[in-house]
Amino acid sequence: MEQTNISVGLDIGTTKIVALVGKKNEFNKVEILGMGKSKSLGVHRGVVNNITQTIQSIQQAVEDAIINSKQEINDVVVGIAGQHIRSIQHSDYITRENPEEVINEDDIQQLIQQVYKLVMLPGEEIIHVLPQEYKVDGQGEIKEPIGMHGGRLEANFHVVVGQVSSIKNIGRCIKSAGLNMENITLEPLASSEAVLSFEEKEAGVALIDIGGGTTDLAIFKDGIIRHTAVIPFGGNVITEDIKEGCSIIEKQAELLKIKFGSAWPGENRDTEIVSIPGLQGRDPKEISLKTLSKIINARVVEIIEQVFLEIKNYGHNEQKKKLIAGIVLTGGGSQLKHLKQLVEYITGMDTRVGYPSEHLAGDTQESVSSPLFATAVGLLMNALEHSNPSEVSSVNENIDEETEETEEKDTPIKDINVARKSILDRFGERLKEFLDNA
Repeated sequence: MEQTNISVGLDIGTTKIVALVGKKNEFNKVEILGMGKSKSLGVHRGVVNNITQTIQSIQQAVEDAIINSKQEINDVVVGIAGQHIRSIQHSDYITRENPEEVINEDDIQQLIQQVYKLVMLPGEEIIHVLPQEYKVDGQGEIKEPIGMHGGRLEANFHVVVGQVSSIKNIGRCIKSAGLNMENITLEPLASSEAVLSFEEKEAGVALIDIGGGTTDLAIFKDGIIRHTAVIPFGGNVITEDIKEGCSIIEKQAELLKIKFGSAWPGENRDTEIVSIPGLQGRDPKEISLKTLSKIINARVVEIIEQVFLEIKNYGHNEQKKKLIAGIVLTGGGSQLKHLKQLVEYITGMDTRVGYPSEHLAGDTQESVSSPLFATAVGLLMNALEHSNPSEVSSVNENIDEETEETEEKDTPIKDINVARKSILDRFGERLKEFLDNA
């Protein structure tokens, strides 16, 4: 087995750090060779707030993955999220010197680089520029302008902004843990790769990834990412509410939430009671399951309403922007009992829970195909996609040669596909530039 075929996805979350080692099998499915998991001690709401503890947690997860997979781990693809990530919509244009020449990748690059020069708040940088639709000489709703003629090229952009210091801190942790960062990608994008189908992205869908520290939202329509947002609340806040409301310790609150928690308070009867062991010889504490579900419901409603506000801000009620495929829930928080029904009740949108099992080999352990590991599976898929750079560069060389020969001809389809794919590659390169300058 060649080492080059094996890749690693590293999910640095608020509650857990997961290292997933895998490769593609003969059916082009992801075969999991091993997994390492550790408690995340130095991350708060998706942001590193203790470098030393985060390094130790990463090292522990990676060591477990090495033992389980019996593979050496050097390069990893890392996810970035956290409350510092925000997004804006922006329109921009360029005037081309020679309208008689066909529009090529260089023109799109020039337009994207122009957007990167936008002035942001102090400490913030543009980390991702995603073109939406293009206009050529006023003609709108163009998905792919390469190969067209025109003097004025304009586009709507989805711009993702983040705190440079937070991104650099992740880079320092990876480097200090003795690893090389092969690529870095937005966690909502990674999760969407793992749990959403092409048809859902085309029809219009909102992915809600409920993690420990944050809830990430990614909206797709016509196969393009349209909106991203990070809500600074997740499963940990629900646990905190249970801890305060029932006067118990955090460990007991988490167990209560997982074993008996429900997002729908009407489901439990008043007579249903659970007994919690007392501390240091004290009497056991009795907690009503109805009270428990009321505490959970109050916080979950708050989170879902904030997410729904973001969906409405995108314009879901407009016919053109309607999300036909509804909502897909994923992440550890999506496993809360009756959450699907509550989301449907609040939003009025069709809802399902997203599992990453579709992309995984048939003999994968059931635990790995849980929504809990959707982001880690998405990062591993991203790593496997980029695991053969020599092949990509040779394709790019061929494209350069063909462009010279066929300047006035229609652009081959494979050129367009490579151009599209390179947008996400450039995102990784952009973030790595920040880290190299750290």
